[in-house]
Amino acid sequence: MTGTSGEDDRAVRREAERVVNEMTQVHRTLDDGTSWFSGLSPAGRQEVLREVGGYAMQAHITAADGRVGVARSGVKPTANPSVMICLDPPRTGFADLPADEHVKAFRVLVAVFAVADARRRETSCKGTCGHAWHHLSTAADQP
Repeated sequence: MTGTSGEDDRAVRREAERVVNEMTQVHRTLDDGTSWFSGLSPAGRQEVLREVGGYAMQAHITAADGRVGVARSGVKPTANPSVMICLDPPRTGFADLPADEHVKAFRVLVAVFAVADARRRETSCKGTCGHAWHHLSTAADQP
């Protein structure tokens, strides 16, 4: 059987959570995150796309978020991931795209997630947020 073990999957998801949240809060650039993503195995890239797709859906992305995120992503608006994320409602299934579209899908997903997450931090989470991933600078200052 090919693929990664359950422990490998968990490690990839934990690292993806950290990297993606660093990117959304501008502690890491989109290009740096894309380099990290590109270094993953094909199975790892698919796992990360599923994970980030879940983050985006949990952040309740909208088609408007999709348009802003695509503009920030550096991916053409006509690319498959760009079109998928700008539909109303936005589509998922980025891990099922052909492997040569995974980097574009990652850039689009992270950029759109960053837009939606910033909006939610200013509305739903403003002043009362207990989400650890919204407080990376505080967590990074801890020994």
